[in-house]
Amino acid sequence: MPWSNDIKMYVCGVTPYSDSHVGHAMSYIYFDVIRRYLKLRGYSVKYVQNLTDIDDKIIDRASRLNIPVGELAGKYIDAFFADMDALNILRADVYPRATEEIPKMLEIIQSLVKGGYAYPAKGSVYFRVRSVPDYGKLSHRTLDSMEAGIRIEPGEEKEHPMDFVLWKASKPNEPSWHSSWGPGRPGWHIECSAMSVKYLGETIDIHGGGQDLIFPHHENETVQSESFTGKKPFVKYWMHNGLLRLGEEKMSKSLGNLVTIKEALSRYSSDGIRLFVLSSHYRSPLTYSEEALAAAERGVTRLREAVFSEGGTGEKIDFEPPFRLNFSNAMDDDFNTSQAIAILFDMARAINRFKLAGRNVVPGQQLLLELASVLGLTLRLPAEAPVDIKALEEIIAITGEQIRKAGLRIDIAASVLDVDSAMGLIISLRKHLREARQWQLADDVRKQLDEMGISIEDTSKGTVWKSKR
Repeated sequence: MPWSNDIKMYVCGVTPYSDSHVGHAMSYIYFDVIRRYLKLRGYSVKYVQNLTDIDDKIIDRASRLNIPVGELAGKYIDAFFADMDALNILRADVYPRATEEIPKMLEIIQSLVKGGYAYPAKGSVYFRVRSVPDYGKLSHRTLDSMEAGIRIEPGEEKEHPMDFVLWKASKPNEPSWHSSWGPGRPGWHIECSAMSVKYLGETIDIHGGGQDLIFPHHENETVQSESFTGKKPFVKYWMHNGLLRLGEEKMSKSLGNLVTIKEALSRYSSDGIRLFVLSSHYRSPLTYSEEALAAAERGVTRLREAVFSEGGTGEKIDFEPPFRLNFSNAMDDDFNTSQAIAILFDMARAINRFKLAGRNVVPGQQLLLELASVLGLTLRLPAEAPVDIKALEEIIAITGEQIRKAGLRIDIAASVLDVDSAMGLIISLRKHLREARQWQLADDVRKQLDEMGISIEDTSKGTVWKSKR
């Protein structure tokens, strides 16, 4: 790769007005793996990902919920970080927020106006697309073809239909910041230019995002950045991932056809979701289905069993020459994760074959775990979901009240210090209910526990419980 050892990487982030969906997970998993692999190859990567915490959609939803814009954005930013952590996606080096980078945006806009690339109109500022001869180079469009069928909306005061907003004049009851053109807020495109220039410099190595961002977002980001800095290219390598589909349409918040990351993680492991995503090349579209996720989960189980089974005590097998080289060749081929995953399964089959022959496969297991980690796969056993002790205490309180209403004399004075003591008390209460022939109340306790993911079994040695999650 014709790069220096220091790689500057920028990836477009979320607009936090609702829970992130699996389409977001798809994009950030891909770029997480690209970053991990570059580091494996010895590169130093500085990774920046923005957070668009001021936007029409955030303002509209906050207004409907009657809460401050910052409160809504903050809530979903926290939820986004929790989702990324759960998917084993490494944190970016910097997560700049649009509302905290207004001064840099204003600096760029003022420079563009001074240079004739932009113009103010009724408190807003627009970029003058005809000032840039190569506008449309990223999306391979011409200005004439883009203009066809486009008209200037009433009140916009644009010189050309394709001129795009850099600064929006404020509307009543909207958040705003002071500027030379009056109170307002930044347009969508300008924030990425400001953040990439501020944190990564005038030219960056990799810029990532979904294919749906090529036009207009990345097209506009390119021309305003190059016009401000005077440096070309703004980006050496544009990397656009394919879109995740649910049925025939892309998965998106605006369309409402989405599966949230939280919903997916409630049914599948982080490794399963990552394997599902990475089994497709990052440039290709991907269709979400329960069958595909279930198959990925089974694949993770096969890899996990190969890694954590007994390694054998015979002669050691050297797995390095074929498998590490093949893995690197796959990833060097435009980050071909689907081929890299096929190599992991080849390794798993080889480990199982040599193990049956009595050979020592520990080196292969270690290599498989190492290469899997480059793809962000932990291959850990799924952790049991923690039992909610507050919910157990509520069951105890409800059961106690039912016992009193039934006129039964049962001692429920017990100290609840932890899950085991709470479950011990519940099992004791249920035993007394059964002895008093209060079958319905005893069944109600079982159902409440079942809804929590806890099963109880009456055995000859007493009642035992376990978490089903």
